[in-house]
Amino acid sequence: MNDPITNFAINFIAFVGIVFLAIFAILAVVALVLYQIDKHQTTQTIRRNYPLIGRFRYIFEHIGEFFRQYFFAMDREEMPFNRAQRSWVYRAAKNVDSTIAFGSTRDLRIPGTYYFLNCPFPMLKEDAVQTESLRIGPYCTKPYDAPSFFNISGMSYGAMSKPAVQALAQGAKKAGCWMNTGEGGLSSFHLDSGCDIVYQIGTAKYGLRDSNGKLSDEKLREKASIEQVKMFEIKLSQGAKPGKGGILPGEKVTAEIAAVRGIPIGEDSLSPNRHPDVASISDLLDMIEHIRAVTGKPCGFKMVLGDTEWLDEFCESIVERGVECAPDFITLDSADGGTGAAPMPLMDSVGLPLRESLPILVNKLMAHDLRDRVRVIASGKLINPTDVAAALCMGADFVVTGRGFMFALGCIQALQCNKNTCPTGITTHNPDLQRGLVPKVKADRVANYHDHLVHEVEMIAHSCGVTEPRKLKRKHCAIVVEGSRSIPLNILYPEY
Repeated sequence: MNDPITNFAINFIAFVGIVFLAIFAILAVVALVLYQIDKHQTTQTIRRNYPLIGRFRYIFEHIGEFFRQYFFAMDREEMPFNRAQRSWVYRAAKNVDSTIAFGSTRDLRIPGTYYFLNCPFPMLKEDAVQTESLRIGPYCTKPYDAPSFFNISGMSYGAMSKPAVQALAQGAKKAGCWMNTGEGGLSSFHLDSGCDIVYQIGTAKYGLRDSNGKLSDEKLREKASIEQVKMFEIKLSQGAKPGKGGILPGEKVTAEIAAVRGIPIGEDSLSPNRHPDVASISDLLDMIEHIRAVTGKPCGFKMVLGDTEWLDEFCESIVERGVECAPDFITLDSADGGTGAAPMPLMDSVGLPLRESLPILVNKLMAHDLRDRVRVIASGKLINPTDVAAALCMGADFVVTGRGFMFALGCIQALQCNKNTCPTGITTHNPDLQRGLVPKVKADRVANYHDHLVHEVEMIAHSCGVTEPRKLKRKHCAIVVEGSRSIPLNILYPEY
């Protein structure tokens, strides 16, 4: 039957079928090509770990910019770090334009918000000076002249993956800043790049313990003989878990990590909630003096401040012993500092935030004429120029951050740090997930982030009329308090 309508219909259906098959074939080829491109590229961790599928994250992220005001959280509503904070770090790390348009989305009425008091005659570029290195440990046989005021906070190998540690170490070398080992000990990955190292001594004394778990002078000398190891930091506590030791799940304790720490393979690694041999101010000062005597290098401690009454006794004990016996530095963490794993009550509800504890500590040191002797290192959610500059205004000599540099590595705040399932390969020991993190590429981003942050803190300092960031004082910064009123820091926290 040669019905023209029937023939047309049959031919049309056949043509449409062929077109659909051709389109499907083309899409399949394109998908295969994109899959191979994603799998072998080294710039984006998500695409490398999740070829093709990972592209949807960037598509949704882009679309979200247009729909967020109707359906999603605004730029500054998320916790622990909002989108505006993370986006600045991502742009800085990628060395792309970090300027914004139209106006700030930062609400200056929210209590706790910092802003800076610019002067009518800001510092000209030609009058500005580069921030000089600052000496730590003047009474040591090997003091440390730290080149940068912004450095990498303690993040342990074990909690962090091998490629993450390598990228951070390589980035630190490029940036000229130090890298803190965290309490997990010193690995070859920390040393390969040649960066400056601060060796953190946790309560379990990983990497420095004898067969009974006590501090070994022999191992102290061994680590101190490494030129890259510049200082030793005794960890008393950190912001996210004051009063509790470190936690490393057994699935993260590989043979390599066990060897670095000196612990059994595959078993949960739990640190005591304090050093068993440090039960008083006297014990703490004895331990600091001992480590400094054995190593010849600066020694200090890290803490989160809660009760403040003991600080006067602490300072008085130093004065009585002699200022050379003081800790060479104190790293002060904020109650909202980070960690890979900690109980929620400690993370949420214990300790003072840095904006309160930092002025208290600095004032106590000033009151006892110890401020020039003891360097103060501020830590805890200081990932953007505003927070870093505010910490310097309050009296910090240095600022360290862990999570800021994690974002520079590509962290997406997936909150999987304690599950060995980090999709960006930063806090996992799953080889398939680690594959996406290419140290050579991410090291550049670590250095870029450091350099951009330092530059923008310098820009804030120049706006306030000083030549470099360490000359920022409390009078240069104000903070919003209850009732949307703002008070300059030098009035809210008068210097002693």
